[in-house]
Amino acid sequence: WTTLEDLENNLPARVKRYLANNDISFYILNGTDIAEEIGLGNRTNVIMQSAFFKLTNVIPLDDAVKYMRDAIDHSYGKKGEKILEMNYKAVDAGIKNLQKFEVPAEWTNADKDPELICGLPDEIPDFVREVCMPINAQQGDSLPVSAFVGREDGHFPSGTSAYEKRGVAVNVPEWDSEKCIQCNQCSIVCPHATIRPVVLTEAELANAPENFGAVAMKGKEFPGHKYKIQVNPLDCMGCGNCADICPASALDMKPIATQMDQICNWNYGLEITDKSAQTNKFTVKGSQFSTPLFEFSGACAGCGETPYAKLVTQLYGDRMVVANATGCSSIWGASAPNMPYTKNARGQGPAWANSLFEDNAEYGYGMKLSIDTTVEYVVDAMNALVALDIPEDMKAVFNEWLEARDDGEKSKAASEKVLSLLSRDIGPEGNRLLAEVACRADYLVKKSVWIFGGDGWAYDIGFGGLDHVLASGEDVNVFVFDTEVYSNTGGQSSKSTPTAATAKFAASGKRIQKKDLGRIAMTYGYVYVAQVAMGADKNQLMKALKEAEAYKGPSLIIAYSPCINHGIFAGMGKAQEQMKHAVEAGYWHLYRYNPDLADEGKNPFLLDSKEPKASFKDYLMSEVRYASLKQSFPDLAEELFDKAEKDAKAKYEIYKQLAEMGKEPVKAQA
Repeated sequence: WTTLEDLENNLPARVKRYLANNDISFYILNGTDIAEEIGLGNRTNVIMQSAFFKLTNVIPLDDAVKYMRDAIDHSYGKKGEKILEMNYKAVDAGIKNLQKFEVPAEWTNADKDPELICGLPDEIPDFVREVCMPINAQQGDSLPVSAFVGREDGHFPSGTSAYEKRGVAVNVPEWDSEKCIQCNQCSIVCPHATIRPVVLTEAELANAPENFGAVAMKGKEFPGHKYKIQVNPLDCMGCGNCADICPASALDMKPIATQMDQICNWNYGLEITDKSAQTNKFTVKGSQFSTPLFEFSGACAGCGETPYAKLVTQLYGDRMVVANATGCSSIWGASAPNMPYTKNARGQGPAWANSLFEDNAEYGYGMKLSIDTTVEYVVDAMNALVALDIPEDMKAVFNEWLEARDDGEKSKAASEKVLSLLSRDIGPEGNRLLAEVACRADYLVKKSVWIFGGDGWAYDIGFGGLDHVLASGEDVNVFVFDTEVYSNTGGQSSKSTPTAATAKFAASGKRIQKKDLGRIAMTYGYVYVAQVAMGADKNQLMKALKEAEAYKGPSLIIAYSPCINHGIFAGMGKAQEQMKHAVEAGYWHLYRYNPDLADEGKNPFLLDSKEPKASFKDYLMSEVRYASLKQSFPDLAEELFDKAEKDAKAKYEIYKQLAEMGKEPVKAQA
């Protein structure tokens, strides 16, 4: 907004009144457009910093400019003249383009608010209206204690992030239906669940907004159906990973203002029935027809962690329980009052709770033991019902459930049959047992217990507890978002930080190699272990998730998760591509260790990475956490880079040896 008309049409009345009544000096600087013109993309920090120095005069402006140019020389001196010149121009542009705007006197009594495009439904839950919206508007201090009556234990309803509607992206993706090959890869990599495939019947399309733009569905899975990739412009963060990885270049990043007509289309898409039951949800494409039960989190644009969490909810979210360690995943998992874990059309969704670094694994273990104890009550009641003189059709249903109760998908079908019988009258004792089952109906479907956390938790502070839980042999699933650094607490080195990486407490590069958490867990022999990277091999990731959850014992999945702390020079819009480069360079390795294969007379270890073919050091130099070491300690950097490459190659050789071992006739028992 750079004109009076823009400001009149967009500023809320309360803002206008505050500016006018408090004699505010009001300046405008379009840093976004300036950065794009210069060639800096969305990097506006230098522009805004020089404007700050001009406005505040905290030091003489000439001195500030000199210090900024010196800092640019120091930071980017080895990046070439082009990079230097762009940043010099940014300093000058921030000063030159700063415009003072004279606040109109009539704003003193402004009372007309702009017409907002909020994208919200007509009906908003009371908790959202009475609690979430005031907090989001920074009016939380005005809430009375009575607003939280009934929530004294601190629980929040799920799905409240859907009402936040930040609209913070500069550019959002626009779908080109003619180029699209309907692979759904854009959807799976989206960190915020704001781009999704919609599959419609002819009848559903007939009721769609006029510009909905669906096309004929390709393939055999949905004959006669229509297809559209639908973008949510108000919740998209504009990272661009979807457009970057699209194999058909069917997505273009366009200014958000040009895409606001998609809001109605998005809302209509939410009304379309979930048709994932008609396809195989354990494929990359099929998984994205399942409604994500994790959406619109507060994670950074391009986050490498949240696409994994979202995908897990698409596969298991309707029966999922999550124990989450403190860290980034607990922040984007529950940024009060906006809860990104949500429910499907049947009201089913993940139950989520946060615990500490040091005890989260035990916390999740406790959840599993509690669930098992409750299920045993149901098992006892079912067995007692089968022993009674009741109709044979009822006995058959109860026996079916007893057989299926440890299988997630089969238990769903069996549970529906059980629920249909609970109102039958089969005599006093039978009715009492039916009531025992009815009061625990939520436990008829097998719960999928997940323990989430980052590398600071899994490799360091919570490792003792994690080891204890893995050793227990219990059927829990551990998912580690491995950013190789304490991301949320400021970028400190962890035991996951590799050789040569710089971080807090490792400013001159880490001297020792990264702990091999997966190989440690494999030594038990009865723990399923996988190491994955979504951007490198989505099919391998799908296999790992399916195998881990199906495994009747503890599982551990370690997922490479690019982070802003890495300082990827190409930006977080290339986070998925960076994962691919990491695997191709031999920096990160993909594998699965499945103890069940030993029962089949097969080697349980499968190495899914190919021989590295890209330059290891080129990969290191694509990130600030390594490149900065070369600037600060050039001689030491070469030594540590050599060691890092040697460590990575040695690890790959160990994995090759494991993969080439002979068959193991039996697996270890817990």
